[in-house]
Amino acid sequence: MHTQITARHSSLPEDLRERAERVLQRLANHASRPVDATVTFDNHSVQCSVELRLHLSSGETLVASAEAADHRSALDRAEEKLKRQLEKGPRARRSRRAGAEPQ
Repeated sequence: MHTQITARHSSLPEDLRERAERVLQRLANHASRPVDATVTFDNHSVQCSVELRLHLSSGETLVASAEAADHRSALDRAEEKLKRQLEKGPRARRSRRAGAEPQ
């Protein structure tokens, strides 16, 4: 999986870059055949924001963004949002449409 980590309007410490890579690896383990992933860190005047993009081989792109007082907290929040999207995946949507009851 190809990964890209970008920082806008600030420099990115090496430990935060490594943490972002670990987060992407955890998310890739939950995803079905991930192709590439992007993490974008941004500094606004008061808040720090993070955007995670995970592109799957099915052509679907999952996006999660979060804001917090620091980049580490924003990264954790965005990871949770993307993890929920992965858990809801197309299999869950398909089973509801087909009218299948969970066993």
